[in-house]
Amino acid sequence: MTDNIALQPVRHKKRHQNKHRNSCCPWSRCCGMGDFKPRTVWLGHPEKRDQRYPRNVINNQKYNFFTFLPGVLFNQFKYFFNLYFLLLACSQFVPELRLGALYTYWVPLGFVLIITIGREAVEEIRCFIRDKEVNSQIYSKLSTRGTVKVKSSGIQVGDLIIVEKNQRVPADMIFLRTSERNGSCFLRTDQLDGETDWKLRLPVACTQRLPTAADLLQIRSFVYAEEPNLDIHNFIGTFTREDGDPPVNESLSIENALWASTVIASGTVVGVVIYTGKELRSVMNTSNPRNKIGLFDLEVNCLTKILFGALVVVSLVMVALQHFAGRWYLQILRFILLFSNIVPISLRVNLDMGKMVYSWMIRRDSKIPGTVVKASTIPEQLGRISYLLTDKTGTLTQNEMVFRRLHLGTVAYGMDSMDEVQSHVFSAYTQPSHDLPASRAPAATKVRKSISSRVHDAVKAIALCHNVTPVYESNGITDQAEAEQHYEDACRVYQASSPDEVALVQWTESVGLTLVGRDQASMQLRTPGGQILNFTILQIFPFTYESRRMGVIVRDDSSGEISFYMKGADVVMAGIVQYNDWLEEECGNMAREGLRVLVVAKKSLSEEQYQDFEARYVQAKLSVHDRSLKVATVIESLEMEMELLCLTGVEDQLQTDVRPTLEILRNAGIKVWMLTGDKLETATCTAKNAHLVTRTQDIHLFRQGNAMKGYSLRRKTRRFLEMDNNDWQGMKPDNSIGYSTLYTMFPVFSLVLDKDVKSEVAMLYPELYKDLLKGRPLSFKTFLLWVLISIYQGSIIMYGALLLFESEFVHIVAISFTSLILTELLMVALTIQTWHWLMIVAELLSLACYIASLVFLHEFIDVYFLATLSFLWKVTVITLVSCLPLYILKYLRRRFSPPSYSKLTS
Repeated sequence: MTDNIALQPVRHKKRHQNKHRNSCCPWSRCCGMGDFKPRTVWLGHPEKRDQRYPRNVINNQKYNFFTFLPGVLFNQFKYFFNLYFLLLACSQFVPELRLGALYTYWVPLGFVLIITIGREAVEEIRCFIRDKEVNSQIYSKLSTRGTVKVKSSGIQVGDLIIVEKNQRVPADMIFLRTSERNGSCFLRTDQLDGETDWKLRLPVACTQRLPTAADLLQIRSFVYAEEPNLDIHNFIGTFTREDGDPPVNESLSIENALWASTVIASGTVVGVVIYTGKELRSVMNTSNPRNKIGLFDLEVNCLTKILFGALVVVSLVMVALQHFAGRWYLQILRFILLFSNIVPISLRVNLDMGKMVYSWMIRRDSKIPGTVVKASTIPEQLGRISYLLTDKTGTLTQNEMVFRRLHLGTVAYGMDSMDEVQSHVFSAYTQPSHDLPASRAPAATKVRKSISSRVHDAVKAIALCHNVTPVYESNGITDQAEAEQHYEDACRVYQASSPDEVALVQWTESVGLTLVGRDQASMQLRTPGGQILNFTILQIFPFTYESRRMGVIVRDDSSGEISFYMKGADVVMAGIVQYNDWLEEECGNMAREGLRVLVVAKKSLSEEQYQDFEARYVQAKLSVHDRSLKVATVIESLEMEMELLCLTGVEDQLQTDVRPTLEILRNAGIKVWMLTGDKLETATCTAKNAHLVTRTQDIHLFRQGNAMKGYSLRRKTRRFLEMDNNDWQGMKPDNSIGYSTLYTMFPVFSLVLDKDVKSEVAMLYPELYKDLLKGRPLSFKTFLLWVLISIYQGSIIMYGALLLFESEFVHIVAISFTSLILTELLMVALTIQTWHWLMIVAELLSLACYIASLVFLHEFIDVYFLATLSFLWKVTVITLVSCLPLYILKYLRRRFSPPSYSKLTS
């Protein structure tokens, strides 16, 4: 019984809405796989299949060989930022709009696409390799030729598969046999539903009794299974053996199901495959892979639209100044193309390559070893996390339960008074009921008898009502068979699907009543005096998320008494037990102490009552239609007027480092939400103990049916819920595009290596993270500031060159181009907070590329003029006027209004 949230709540009425979403392919209906139907599966005879089923292949890739290129291109160009450059390049196929050579537009765009396609290809290959590893895992299959090896991808419906301990279940199967002596096994389901607790599974009773696993092929039997659906917590089916006398029919439920992606935690199991491939529960609960886009990309996409809008306005103004003469509509388009470099295509290159570098750094980070980056499109989102959703049990807490409280209504026992409980249990099994001190008054004797009896009944109920199995290991003391035979305490460990139940059984052991043996049909308890009490297990009603309770019917072999024990959450048990006036109050009190509370109840049954119940229960379990409702109705006939025995309270210890971790997150401005299925008071207590909320902080409770009061509260709640021209030009556009792609890419890209502060300082001062959450580095204010800086620098470079050039046009090109390159390098240098050697290389490489390209730009630049003193002083003046004022302003800002991180680095 855990507080983890289920993978996905399923309502049966929605099952058929998802039928075709998970079909293998659009034409799967033609292959007989378009509709999900119930099926009959013969054990060990896949050739007897009544319909075709999908191959047992796991595929988590976003694309296939044919859809890869179209899919990648669509995902790129569905955003305006990328579509802008595509339309820009395509416009050059129109002669009236062509401004330069085609390669000057298509080469940069092609370079960007190659990087993007390459990144997606790498991710797809990695995903393919992971899928191939899963599909290629080898399993043993029972066949008429004996035990043969088969790949996971080769498993078919009807195959009898052997799964070893710690091996992944390759397909959805019905549990037929186990090697465990207790006739059951445990599963680890964390890869299916996220829960770390083990789940108990039981084999089909008929097949478990067979002498060997090979006998499964000798009997004539089949499984009837419901149609594939999303529900991982329920299953309806039947097992039929036709060659028996009489024929055997057994109902199958979730207790008999082994879902794919779970791991066998104990023993070796044999199962028959009923679902494969796209019909697996785990696959049907997995959404189709999709292309992810981060907040940063969306912001860049939005700013691109703003820039494009400004571009159109400027173009209209330029045409208006010409009084819309001639073919003015073409002039508008040409002006748009001329000014198109206001959105540099190198930005797209830097973004994609930056994401790849961040992903590589995450994978190589020694502080988080084993981290896998499955989506390299959003690594920068790690710097802008606003909300963190955390489970309670096993995350904030250790998921190691300790028994703290036993409450009987009139008396409660805590950890400091457990010796009294132990004394009551000891006296119940070692002293006759009439053997009481003579000095005691009759009234006192009656009270003592009543309390002693109640304590004994409560402890006995707790020791019997569970799904715990004691397992004996040698531990170097003696061999396992001898340890199990003599119930060696030092060799015994408890296996269970919930640490709550282990804590309860360990507590009953500490007070004198020890669970020493268990299988599917019986339990053995040892009394304080060493006597072994044998109980026959007649029925078990396991815990489910819907019922929130579990029960067991046992027969005491010595007295023949039949008892029905049940334990569960107080919200459901309150309507089952006899009327009392203390249950709700005491459950609330214990929950406010941070205890997980269970209500324990008992009902004695006569032999006739049980036989009547068993007949109705077996009939209901064999039903195929509305089985859950019919079974629940039969069980509820017993759940009436049960005797309330006690309340138990167990505590889950907090993780040792949870408080400092939550303190760091809170100081960083990250809001932490705790998810739990526990009682509200328990969750509140845990949240306060973990410092998730402060002791004095107001807590707003939202209950179903309660109206929310207060305008401010409604506003906050709603806000949370709403939270997805001619040739009049100075520089040819083909050269500017080449400039933005080649000369400016490396220095700007090197900024991905920049660090405001060291990681140690960031952990010491998590408040620095708040600046990222506010989005200030790419806010509209910051964007407008950089636009103004660009206008200023562009004006200085162009008008400075116009004022200082001598007589020939080519000199203005030389001065403006060179000044632009130097300004670029200086601005990158002014932006850097922490220098890295690769940044220096990028700066020098960018300058070297420009110098080397002068050989090919002699048509536009007078190379000999670059060596003159006149060129040097003019470029120096323009560059200083362009950059020096900005440097002075930055210095003054840092001096009088420094950012938070600069205070720590100064």
